[in-house]
Amino acid sequence: MKRYGHLWSQIICFANLLQAAKQAQRGKRFRNDILKFNANLEIELLQLQTELQTKNYIPGQYKTFEIVEPKRRLISAAPYRDRVVHHAVCNIIVPLLERSFIADSYANRKGFGTHRALRRFTQFTRSSTYILQCDIQKYFPSIDHAILKTLLRRKLKCPDTLWLLETILDHSNPQESLIHYFPGDDLLTPAERRRGLPIGNLTSQFFANLYLNGFDHFVQEQLKISKYLRYVDDFALFGEDKTQLQHARTEIEHYLATLRLKIHPVKSQLFKTHKGPTFLGFRILPQQIRVRTDNLRRAKKRLRKQQQDYLTHKIPLETLSQSIYSWIAHLEHGDTWQLRKKLFSHLTFTKESTKILSGQALPTAAGRLLEQQSD
Repeated sequence: MKRYGHLWSQIICFANLLQAAKQAQRGKRFRNDILKFNANLEIELLQLQTELQTKNYIPGQYKTFEIVEPKRRLISAAPYRDRVVHHAVCNIIVPLLERSFIADSYANRKGFGTHRALRRFTQFTRSSTYILQCDIQKYFPSIDHAILKTLLRRKLKCPDTLWLLETILDHSNPQESLIHYFPGDDLLTPAERRRGLPIGNLTSQFFANLYLNGFDHFVQEQLKISKYLRYVDDFALFGEDKTQLQHARTEIEHYLATLRLKIHPVKSQLFKTHKGPTFLGFRILPQQIRVRTDNLRRAKKRLRKQQQDYLTHKIPLETLSQSIYSWIAHLEHGDTWQLRKKLFSHLTFTKESTKILSGQALPTAAGRLLEQQSD
Protein backbone atom coordinates (compact mmCIF):
# COMPACT_ATOMS: atom_id res chain seq x y z
CA MET A 1 0.00 0.00 0.00
CA LYS A 2 1.49 3.30 -1.10
CA ARG A 3 1.82 6.01 1.55
CA TYR A 4 2.41 9.63 0.62
CA GLY A 5 4.89 11.93 2.34
CA HIS A 6 6.57 15.32 1.90
CA LEU A 7 3.27 17.14 1.31
CA TRP A 8 3.48 19.91 3.89
CA SER A 9 5.44 22.45 1.88
CA GLN A 10 2.93 22.12 -0.97
CA ILE A 11 -0.04 22.61 1.36
CA ILE A 12 1.22 25.74 3.10
CA CYS A 13 2.90 27.47 0.16
CA PHE A 14 1.44 30.92 -0.49
CA ALA A 15 0.32 30.09 -4.04
CA ASN A 16 -1.76 27.15 -2.78
CA LEU A 17 -3.30 29.23 0.01
CA LEU A 18 -4.19 31.95 -2.50
CA GLN A 19 -5.80 29.40 -4.79
CA ALA A 20 -7.66 27.93 -1.82
CA ALA A 21 -9.02 31.38 -0.93
CA LYS A 22 -10.37 31.80 -4.45
CA GLN A 23 -12.01 28.39 -4.28
CA ALA A 24 -13.52 28.94 -0.83
CA GLN A 25 -15.19 32.22 -1.82
CA ARG A 26 -16.65 30.98 -5.10
CA GLY A 27 -20.23 32.17 -5.33
CA LYS A 28 -20.01 33.86 -1.92
CA ARG A 29 -17.48 36.66 -2.37
CA PHE A 30 -19.86 39.46 -1.32
CA ARG A 31 -20.48 38.04 2.14
CA ASN A 32 -19.25 40.29 4.94
CA ASP A 33 -16.69 37.85 6.38
CA ILE A 34 -15.18 37.25 2.95
CA LEU A 35 -15.11 40.95 2.07
CA LYS A 36 -13.31 41.63 5.34
CA PHE A 37 -10.79 38.85 4.67
CA ASN A 38 -10.19 40.02 1.10
CA ALA A 39 -9.65 43.63 2.18
CA ASN A 40 -6.32 42.46 3.66
CA LEU A 41 -5.90 39.30 1.63
CA GLU A 42 -2.11 39.07 1.59
CA ILE A 43 -1.81 39.83 5.31
CA GLU A 44 -4.53 37.30 6.19
CA LEU A 45 -2.94 34.55 4.10
CA LEU A 46 0.53 35.22 5.47
CA GLN A 47 -0.88 35.07 9.01
CA LEU A 48 -2.59 31.78 8.20
CA GLN A 49 0.63 30.45 6.67
CA THR A 50 2.59 31.40 9.81
CA GLU A 51 0.06 29.70 12.09
CA LEU A 52 0.31 26.51 10.04
CA GLN A 53 4.12 26.59 9.91
CA THR A 54 4.40 27.04 13.70
CA LYS A 55 1.55 24.61 14.50
CA ASN A 56 -0.37 27.42 16.22
CA TYR A 57 -3.37 27.10 13.91
CA ILE A 58 -6.61 26.50 15.81
CA PRO A 59 -9.91 26.15 13.91
CA GLY A 60 -12.72 28.51 14.86
CA GLN A 61 -16.26 27.89 16.02
CA TYR A 62 -18.86 26.45 13.67
CA LYS A 63 -22.20 28.06 12.95
CA THR A 64 -24.95 25.46 12.79
CA PHE A 65 -28.42 25.38 11.36
CA GLU A 66 -30.95 22.67 10.62
CA ILE A 67 -32.63 21.81 7.33
CA VAL A 68 -35.71 19.63 7.10
CA GLU A 69 -35.82 18.80 3.38
CA PRO A 70 -35.17 16.39 1.84
CA LYS A 71 -34.58 15.11 5.38
CA ARG A 72 -33.79 16.63 8.76
CA ARG A 73 -30.05 17.31 9.02
CA LEU A 74 -27.68 19.50 11.00
CA ILE A 75 -25.51 21.66 8.72
CA SER A 76 -22.28 23.13 10.10
CA ALA A 77 -20.53 26.13 8.55
CA ALA A 78 -16.87 26.66 9.41
CA PRO A 79 -15.40 30.20 9.52
CA TYR A 80 -14.13 31.40 6.16
CA ARG A 81 -10.42 31.25 7.05
CA ASP A 82 -10.90 27.60 8.08
CA ARG A 83 -12.57 26.85 4.76
CA VAL A 84 -9.47 28.27 3.07
CA VAL A 85 -7.39 25.73 5.02
CA HIS A 86 -9.78 22.93 4.03
CA HIS A 87 -9.34 23.76 0.36
CA ALA A 88 -5.59 24.10 0.72
CA VAL A 89 -5.13 20.63 2.20
CA CYS A 90 -7.65 19.00 -0.16
CA ASN A 91 -5.94 20.57 -3.20
CA ILE A 92 -2.86 18.48 -2.42
CA ILE A 93 -4.08 15.23 -0.85
CA VAL A 94 -7.29 14.52 -2.76
CA PRO A 95 -5.67 13.96 -6.19
CA LEU A 96 -3.24 11.52 -4.57
CA LEU A 97 -5.64 9.50 -2.44
CA GLU A 98 -8.38 9.40 -5.09
CA ARG A 99 -6.11 7.17 -7.15
CA SER A 100 -7.15 4.28 -4.92
CA PHE A 101 -10.90 4.97 -5.29
CA ILE A 102 -12.98 2.68 -7.47
CA ALA A 103 -14.35 4.05 -10.74
CA ASP A 104 -17.95 3.65 -9.54
CA SER A 105 -17.71 5.90 -6.46
CA TYR A 106 -19.33 9.12 -7.67
CA ALA A 107 -19.92 11.63 -4.89
CA ASN A 108 -17.85 14.81 -4.49
CA ARG A 109 -15.34 13.89 -7.18
CA LYS A 110 -14.32 16.12 -10.04
CA GLY A 111 -15.62 14.72 -13.33
CA PHE A 112 -18.04 12.30 -11.65
CA GLY A 113 -21.18 13.66 -9.96
CA THR A 114 -24.88 12.88 -9.87
CA HIS A 115 -25.70 12.65 -13.55
CA ARG A 116 -22.83 10.34 -14.39
CA ALA A 117 -23.85 8.20 -11.41
CA LEU A 118 -27.45 8.15 -12.64
CA ARG A 119 -26.39 6.97 -16.11
CA ARG A 120 -24.34 4.15 -14.61
CA PHE A 121 -27.16 3.18 -12.24
CA THR A 122 -29.58 3.09 -15.17
CA GLN A 123 -27.18 0.90 -17.16
CA PHE A 124 -26.81 -1.56 -14.28
CA THR A 125 -30.56 -1.58 -13.57
CA ARG A 126 -31.56 -2.35 -17.14
CA SER A 127 -28.98 -5.09 -17.57
CA SER A 128 -29.69 -6.94 -14.30
CA THR A 129 -32.52 -8.95 -12.78
CA TYR A 130 -31.96 -8.13 -9.09
CA ILE A 131 -30.75 -5.15 -7.08
CA LEU A 132 -29.61 -4.95 -3.47
CA GLN A 133 -30.00 -1.26 -2.65
CA CYS A 134 -28.71 -0.02 0.70
CA ASP A 135 -28.44 3.15 2.72
CA ILE A 136 -26.13 3.60 5.70
CA GLN A 137 -28.00 4.71 8.78
CA LYS A 138 -26.98 8.24 9.91
CA TYR A 139 -23.71 8.06 7.98
CA PHE A 140 -22.03 11.40 8.72
CA PRO A 141 -22.96 11.39 12.45
CA SER A 142 -21.68 7.78 12.71
CA ILE A 143 -18.17 8.16 11.28
CA ASP A 144 -15.74 7.15 14.01
CA HIS A 145 -12.80 9.52 14.50
CA ALA A 146 -10.32 6.90 15.73
CA ILE A 147 -11.03 4.64 12.75
CA LEU A 148 -10.80 7.55 10.32
CA LYS A 149 -7.43 8.63 11.75
CA THR A 150 -6.14 5.08 11.31
CA LEU A 151 -7.25 5.09 7.67
CA LEU A 152 -5.52 8.44 7.10
CA ARG A 153 -2.28 7.13 8.62
CA ARG A 154 -2.37 4.15 6.29
CA LYS A 155 -2.39 6.54 3.33
CA LEU A 156 -0.20 9.40 4.56
CA LYS A 157 3.22 9.43 6.20
CA CYS A 158 3.71 13.19 6.29
CA PRO A 159 3.48 14.03 10.04
CA ASP A 160 2.67 17.69 9.49
CA THR A 161 -0.20 16.89 7.13
CA LEU A 162 -1.55 14.30 9.57
CA TRP A 163 -1.33 16.91 12.36
CA LEU A 164 -3.47 19.32 10.33
CA LEU A 165 -6.07 16.73 9.37
CA GLU A 166 -6.36 15.51 12.94
CA THR A 167 -6.58 19.11 14.19
CA ILE A 168 -9.52 19.71 11.83
CA LEU A 169 -11.16 16.50 13.07
CA ASP A 170 -10.53 17.19 16.75
CA HIS A 171 -12.08 20.67 16.51
CA SER A 172 -15.21 19.56 14.68
CA ASN A 173 -18.43 20.38 16.48
CA PRO A 174 -20.62 17.72 18.15
CA GLN A 175 -23.02 15.98 15.81
CA GLU A 176 -26.24 14.09 16.37
CA SER A 177 -26.01 11.76 19.34
CA LEU A 178 -26.25 8.07 18.43
CA ILE A 179 -26.22 4.92 20.54
CA HIS A 180 -25.13 1.94 18.43
CA TYR A 181 -23.49 -1.15 19.90
CA PHE A 182 -21.09 -3.43 18.04
CA PRO A 183 -19.32 -6.71 18.92
CA GLY A 184 -16.87 -6.18 21.78
CA ASP A 185 -18.54 -3.04 23.13
CA ASP A 186 -19.36 -2.57 26.77
CA LEU A 187 -22.14 -0.34 28.10
CA LEU A 188 -20.10 2.88 27.85
CA THR A 189 -18.29 2.33 24.55
CA PRO A 190 -20.69 4.37 22.34
CA ALA A 191 -20.35 7.35 24.67
CA GLU A 192 -16.56 7.11 24.88
CA ARG A 193 -15.83 7.09 21.14
CA ARG A 194 -15.89 10.43 19.31
CA ARG A 195 -18.03 10.33 16.19
CA GLY A 196 -19.45 12.54 13.47
CA LEU A 197 -18.32 14.82 10.68
CA PRO A 198 -19.79 18.30 10.12
CA ILE A 199 -21.87 18.27 6.95
CA GLY A 200 -20.74 21.28 4.96
CA ASN A 201 -16.96 20.90 5.27
CA LEU A 202 -15.00 20.11 2.12
CA THR A 203 -12.78 17.88 4.25
CA SER A 204 -15.84 16.01 5.52
CA GLN A 205 -16.88 15.16 1.97
CA PHE A 206 -13.44 13.73 1.26
CA PHE A 207 -13.25 11.90 4.62
CA ALA A 208 -16.64 10.32 3.89
CA ASN A 209 -15.36 8.92 0.59
CA LEU A 210 -12.12 7.67 2.12
CA TYR A 211 -13.95 6.02 5.03
CA LEU A 212 -15.81 3.67 2.67
CA ASN A 213 -13.04 3.17 0.13
CA GLY A 214 -11.96 -0.13 1.64
CA PHE A 215 -15.58 -1.24 1.70
CA ASP A 216 -15.93 -0.45 -2.03
CA HIS A 217 -12.94 -2.68 -2.81
CA PHE A 218 -14.32 -5.40 -0.50
CA VAL A 219 -17.61 -5.55 -2.45
CA GLN A 220 -15.94 -5.64 -5.84
CA GLU A 221 -12.91 -7.81 -5.06
CA GLN A 222 -13.96 -10.07 -2.19
CA LEU A 223 -17.68 -10.45 -2.86
CA LYS A 224 -17.03 -10.48 -6.64
CA ILE A 225 -19.82 -8.03 -7.42
CA SER A 226 -18.85 -6.38 -10.69
CA LYS A 227 -21.99 -4.24 -10.95
CA TYR A 228 -21.70 -2.04 -7.89
CA LEU A 229 -21.76 1.71 -7.31
CA ARG A 230 -21.87 4.15 -4.44
CA TYR A 231 -22.91 7.77 -3.99
CA VAL A 232 -21.92 8.96 -0.48
CA ASP A 233 -23.78 6.51 1.76
CA ASP A 234 -26.19 5.12 -0.86
CA PHE A 235 -24.91 2.05 -2.64
CA ALA A 236 -26.31 -0.69 -4.85
CA LEU A 237 -25.27 -4.17 -5.95
CA PHE A 238 -26.75 -5.73 -9.09
CA GLY A 239 -26.82 -9.34 -10.33
CA GLU A 240 -28.70 -12.32 -11.67
CA ASP A 241 -28.34 -14.53 -8.59
CA LYS A 242 -30.68 -13.60 -5.75
CA THR A 243 -28.92 -15.96 -3.34
CA GLN A 244 -25.57 -14.31 -4.03
CA LEU A 245 -26.99 -10.89 -3.19
CA GLN A 246 -28.64 -12.23 -0.03
CA HIS A 247 -25.27 -13.59 1.07
CA ALA A 248 -23.65 -10.27 0.10
CA ARG A 249 -25.97 -8.39 2.43
CA THR A 250 -24.87 -10.50 5.39
CA GLU A 251 -21.20 -10.01 4.55
CA ILE A 252 -21.75 -6.28 4.07
CA GLU A 253 -23.31 -5.94 7.51
CA HIS A 254 -20.31 -7.73 9.04
CA TYR A 255 -17.81 -5.52 7.21
CA LEU A 256 -19.60 -2.28 8.04
CA ALA A 257 -19.63 -3.26 11.71
CA THR A 258 -15.80 -3.05 11.66
CA LEU A 259 -16.30 0.63 10.68
CA ARG A 260 -18.98 1.00 13.37
CA LEU A 261 -21.66 1.55 10.73
CA LYS A 262 -25.08 -0.02 10.15
CA ILE A 263 -27.24 -0.19 7.06
CA HIS A 264 -30.73 1.25 7.32
CA PRO A 265 -33.10 -1.59 8.28
CA VAL A 266 -36.00 -0.24 6.16
CA LYS A 267 -34.32 1.50 3.23
CA SER A 268 -31.99 -1.43 2.48
CA GLN A 269 -33.85 -3.93 0.28
CA LEU A 270 -33.34 -6.71 -2.27
CA PHE A 271 -35.85 -6.78 -5.13
CA LYS A 272 -36.26 -7.20 -8.88
CA THR A 273 -35.06 -4.28 -10.97
CA HIS A 274 -38.23 -4.13 -13.11
CA LYS A 275 -40.08 -2.74 -10.08
CA GLY A 276 -38.21 0.53 -10.57
CA PRO A 277 -35.50 1.40 -8.02
CA THR A 278 -35.10 5.08 -7.14
CA PHE A 279 -31.76 6.83 -7.18
CA LEU A 280 -30.75 10.50 -6.89
CA GLY A 281 -34.30 11.73 -7.28
CA PHE A 282 -35.31 9.51 -10.23
CA ARG A 283 -37.16 6.24 -10.56
CA ILE A 284 -35.58 3.89 -13.10
CA LEU A 285 -38.21 1.82 -14.95
CA PRO A 286 -37.48 -0.61 -17.81
CA GLN A 287 -38.62 1.84 -20.50
CA GLN A 288 -38.76 5.16 -18.69
CA ILE A 289 -37.00 7.38 -16.15
CA ARG A 290 -39.36 9.37 -13.95
CA VAL A 291 -38.81 12.08 -11.36
CA ARG A 292 -39.66 11.07 -7.82
CA THR A 293 -42.85 12.70 -6.57
CA ASP A 294 -41.29 14.17 -3.42
CA ASN A 295 -38.45 15.71 -5.45
CA LEU A 296 -40.93 17.27 -7.84
CA ARG A 297 -42.98 18.68 -4.96
CA ARG A 298 -39.92 20.33 -3.42
CA ALA A 299 -38.81 21.73 -6.78
CA LYS A 300 -42.23 23.26 -7.48
CA LYS A 301 -42.25 24.86 -4.04
CA ARG A 302 -38.75 26.25 -4.51
CA LEU A 303 -39.50 27.66 -7.98
CA ARG A 304 -42.70 29.33 -6.79
CA LYS A 305 -40.79 30.91 -3.92
CA GLN A 306 -38.01 32.16 -6.21
CA GLN A 307 -40.56 33.46 -8.72
CA GLN A 308 -42.20 35.51 -5.97
CA ASP A 309 -38.83 36.68 -4.66
CA TYR A 310 -37.90 37.93 -8.12
CA LEU A 311 -41.21 39.73 -8.68
CA THR A 312 -40.79 41.48 -5.31
CA HIS A 313 -37.13 42.33 -6.09
CA LYS A 314 -35.68 40.13 -3.36
CA ILE A 315 -33.43 38.22 -5.78
CA PRO A 316 -31.88 39.35 -9.09
CA LEU A 317 -32.78 37.93 -12.47
CA GLU A 318 -29.44 36.14 -12.61
CA THR A 319 -30.31 34.06 -9.55
CA LEU A 320 -33.70 33.11 -10.99
CA SER A 321 -32.16 32.24 -14.34
CA GLN A 322 -29.47 30.04 -12.77
CA SER A 323 -32.06 28.18 -10.73
CA ILE A 324 -34.19 27.48 -13.80
CA TYR A 325 -31.18 26.35 -15.81
CA SER A 326 -30.07 24.02 -13.03
CA TRP A 327 -33.47 22.41 -12.53
CA ILE A 328 -34.11 21.88 -16.25
CA ALA A 329 -30.64 20.40 -16.74
CA HIS A 330 -31.46 17.94 -13.95
CA LEU A 331 -34.90 17.09 -15.37
CA GLU A 332 -33.48 16.42 -18.83
CA HIS A 333 -31.81 13.29 -17.47
CA GLY A 334 -35.26 11.72 -17.26
CA ASP A 335 -38.18 11.31 -19.66
CA THR A 336 -39.69 14.62 -18.63
CA TRP A 337 -40.72 16.69 -21.66
CA GLN A 338 -44.42 16.82 -20.70
CA LEU A 339 -43.49 17.37 -17.06
CA ARG A 340 -41.23 20.32 -17.92
CA LYS A 341 -43.94 21.82 -20.12
CA LYS A 342 -46.52 21.51 -17.37
CA LEU A 343 -44.17 22.73 -14.65
CA PHE A 344 -43.14 25.95 -16.38
CA SER A 345 -46.59 26.73 -17.78
CA HIS A 346 -47.65 27.54 -14.22
CA LEU A 347 -44.88 30.09 -13.73
CA THR A 348 -45.40 33.69 -14.81
CA PHE A 349 -42.74 36.37 -15.19
CA THR A 350 -42.62 40.01 -16.13
CA LYS A 351 -42.27 40.81 -19.84
CA GLU A 352 -38.78 42.21 -19.26
CA SER A 353 -37.56 39.12 -17.43
CA THR A 354 -38.93 36.65 -19.96
CA LYS A 355 -37.23 38.46 -22.84
CA ILE A 356 -33.91 38.38 -21.00
CA LEU A 357 -34.29 34.77 -19.92
CA SER A 358 -35.39 33.56 -23.35
CA GLY A 359 -32.50 35.55 -24.84
CA GLN A 360 -30.15 33.38 -22.78
CA ALA A 361 -31.37 30.35 -24.73
CA LEU A 362 -32.99 28.48 -21.88
CA PRO A 363 -33.25 24.84 -22.97
CA THR A 364 -36.35 23.04 -24.19
CA ALA A 365 -39.67 23.68 -22.47
CA ALA A 366 -38.76 26.67 -20.32
CA GLY A 367 -37.19 28.60 -23.15
CA ARG A 368 -40.21 28.22 -25.40
CA LEU A 369 -42.67 28.97 -22.64
CA LEU A 370 -40.79 32.06 -21.57
CA GLU A 371 -40.68 33.27 -25.16
CA GLN A 372 -44.48 32.80 -25.41
CA GLN A 373 -45.03 34.77 -22.20
CA SER A 374 -42.94 37.68 -23.50
CA ASP A 375 -45.09 38.09 -26.67
